[in-house]
Amino acid sequence: MKLRKVTLFASTALVLSLAATACGSSDKDDSGSSSGGGSKIKIGIKFDQPGLGLKQPDGTYAGFDVDVATYVAGQLGYKPAQIEWVETKSADRENALARGDVKFIAATYSINDERKKKVDFAGPYLLAHQDLLVKKDSTIAKATDLNGKNLCSVTGSTSAQNIHDTIAPKANLRENAGYSECIAALQSGAVDAVTTDDSILAGFAAQDKFKGQFKLAGLKLSNENYGIGVKKGDSATVGKINTALEKMVSSGAWQTAVTKNFGPADYKNEPAPKIGNIVK
Repeated sequence: MKLRKVTLFASTALVLSLAATACGSSDKDDSGSSSGGGSKIKIGIKFDQPGLGLKQPDGTYAGFDVDVATYVAGQLGYKPAQIEWVETKSADRENALARGDVKFIAATYSINDERKKKVDFAGPYLLAHQDLLVKKDSTIAKATDLNGKNLCSVTGSTSAQNIHDTIAPKANLRENAGYSECIAALQSGAVDAVTTDDSILAGFAAQDKFKGQFKLAGLKLSNENYGIGVKKGDSATVGKINTALEKMVSSGAWQTAVTKNFGPADYKNEPAPKIGNIVK
């Protein structure tokens, strides 16, 4: 009789324990897989790109991509305090989405056919162009002026190769690990120009320590349509993000974010691209 009472007590406790566990997990979203209303959402950004996605010394995050992602998350039902920012470097963006590490990625993520095989894109939300950053008094006005000059970009950059191989083959190409090193070399006079997307260059030039020292050449050497990456097949989230981006543009919040993050570099941004028009 005692054995039956103990067994019954243990069984009841187990059922109650499982019920409590189930209730406790139903209202929490740790993976960022919910489309809204969870306790938090994980969003992938860059941590090292001023003006776009930068982790600041005080632990906060700033930049155009951060502002866009925050706006989108708000439209999905998340407050800024519910966002968990996740660093997603270029080489790991597709894997981060496939693994479910983040709900979406806003990290200077140019849309192209190869990437569309692996992820889905919302947007585009910014049209950038490959450009040159030069000193304020530089006479470099076109890419061919780089022949015989020192050009800097990051190791393996398609931007640098585009100029060196086809436009200015006599440019002296210097490749560094990051753009910060290139900007420092430009400031010291070790190089004559830095090349990558104009949005990235504008972000660096807009930093307080560089204000008034550099200018964008204003060249349009390529088209880079930035999209928000979403896990392949998640068309519902793509649709919701596109709706959010359309509202951001129509409300004026998009242009406000552009001016705030790139304005100090005198960045001549393109008008907001047509949302949902996924191009190369």
